[in-house]
Amino acid sequence: MLLASAVVVWEWLNEHGRWRPYSPAVSHHIEAVARAGPRAGGSVVLGQADSRLAPYIIDLQSMHQFRQDTGTIRPVRRSYYDPSSAPGKGVVWEWENDSGTWTPYDMDVGITIQRAYEKQHPWVDLSAIGFCYVIDFATMGQINRQTQRKRRVRRRLDMVYPLVSGTLPKSQSWPASPGAAAAPPVPACACPQCLLVMSVKATVSAAGPGTATLQPRKVPPAPPAASKAPVPAPGAKAPDSVAAVCGSLKPLAAQGSRRQAGSVPALGSASASTSPPGASSSKASRPGLGTLNRNHLQRLAIAQSRVLIASGVPTVPVKNLTGSSPVNPALAGITGILMSAAGLPVCLTRPPKLVLHPPPVSKSEIQSIPGISHSCRKTTKKQAKKGKTPEEVLKKYLQKVRHPPDEDCTICMERLSAPSGYKGPQTAVKPDLVGKLVKCGHVFHLHCLVAMYNNGNKDGSLQCPTCKTIYGVKTGTQPPGKMEYHIIPHALPGHSDCKTIRIIYNIPAGVQGPEHPNPGKSFTARGFPRHCYLPDSEKGRKVLKLLLVAWDRRLIFAIGTSSTTGESDTVIWNEIHHKTEFGSNLTGHGYPDINYLDNVLAELAAQGITEESLAQEKD
Repeated sequence: MLLASAVVVWEWLNEHGRWRPYSPAVSHHIEAVARAGPRAGGSVVLGQADSRLAPYIIDLQSMHQFRQDTGTIRPVRRSYYDPSSAPGKGVVWEWENDSGTWTPYDMDVGITIQRAYEKQHPWVDLSAIGFCYVIDFATMGQINRQTQRKRRVRRRLDMVYPLVSGTLPKSQSWPASPGAAAAPPVPACACPQCLLVMSVKATVSAAGPGTATLQPRKVPPAPPAASKAPVPAPGAKAPDSVAAVCGSLKPLAAQGSRRQAGSVPALGSASASTSPPGASSSKASRPGLGTLNRNHLQRLAIAQSRVLIASGVPTVPVKNLTGSSPVNPALAGITGILMSAAGLPVCLTRPPKLVLHPPPVSKSEIQSIPGISHSCRKTTKKQAKKGKTPEEVLKKYLQKVRHPPDEDCTICMERLSAPSGYKGPQTAVKPDLVGKLVKCGHVFHLHCLVAMYNNGNKDGSLQCPTCKTIYGVKTGTQPPGKMEYHIIPHALPGHSDCKTIRIIYNIPAGVQGPEHPNPGKSFTARGFPRHCYLPDSEKGRKVLKLLLVAWDRRLIFAIGTSSTTGESDTVIWNEIHHKTEFGSNLTGHGYPDINYLDNVLAELAAQGITEESLAQEKD
């Protein structure tokens, strides 16, 4: 059954295939234009609702978002959710990304988190909806099960998304109601985007019945940019430590309570009629884009250019058969579509080119790195450490507490003055004993710490679940592979004064061991060999030496769920960022990046790898 009432959330499709919600304010703006019908023009300028989205326009006829400065096109959709869910209450759940800004969760994820929050669960496991993270409401943190990395989350109140009542359509076309076509036109906006649209319409109308209506053609989707958020959160299982201690709580099933609204294609074919709904059959229908001849297209581009130049809007060159005409960036993609439809060659100003690899390098040009022996490291399967029980390991890092403080154990969420709430396999440690970690001073039930250790890598190290302080030498679960490193005679952008260190990682597919998420199950290894780059400077060599320690400790990679493809049981990066783009920085994984070396040193330190580690390795 269709809902009698629902909240409407407008969403766009990102490059990872996930639908990302627009904010409530932007959704209200889009919904208002959609309900106004053709009198509103059929285009939504998102910058009118949020100045940060100034480059974006939504075409309601084709249900696509268009980025004016790059020509990028992405699908959008109109989704319905239960009024009692998070969007119906104005509740937004967000996670803190690496740049310190806040990114909203996908709508289904936010609804799941809010439902658990309202039921007063201490945490919620997102693996039931495909994201292997745990949200801990006590600490307001998101925990990565594979790496145990913690990010802050927050719950804030915003506008309620627009509410609709009555019979909800199974598919949403535009205009929403036939009667809207007869409504009187509204005054045009004076912003550059609307000026552009009105100037195009005026040009076509002045050309007479032989011209075509300007309705965008449907083109294959390309990435947007309404949000650059990383798709965080959701991507691994709940941390083993948390899952083991709180195993009595069942994961919440994901129920989006959503009705999906479809879209109607803009043009069925090049010659299809484009008459609006309700138009009189006696009127001649306007031809499609295919009927535009070269003269019409050239006059159209020139007219658009003149209007925009007169308004002082910045321009970019677009080449055609007769030379170059300056065209507004907002019009560049649209002009390209119109001109290519008529067979005219189009050459928009090209964006920077992605340069993943350096120019070819011969073997004689490759050099070893001074101060670093060999040029290759291999890792083999983990050698189990024997002879020490969890109790013996913890004894080195703990002090017993006779009088526990009046606070919760952050592992089991029970009071420290009460017995541990852990319900898993019993250990030799009494559930009411309490201990304090000697470095950071955080206090836990000994029973909980033993359970957390047993569910980890059992390598003789311990990491405080509160502050992430590492005790002992932390090792990971990286599968066997090879790491090569050498100097090549090319400079990275921003480091023209030195050559480049190239690192090549190669890990084959295989079978998971007992330390991996699914022992005995095969795992994939996509994208190998992976090439990474560092400047051959003093700091770059320091980073390489520490990366070698991380490699030996099996901390560079892990087996888990890819945040890019969503594939599970595959080799993934393990919280130590690498630069895989040699001559550009279009993906954010290249150069120039003045903060990269400092950032990666901080990430290595978070894994317990510092200059002191180099001395330990020599010992």
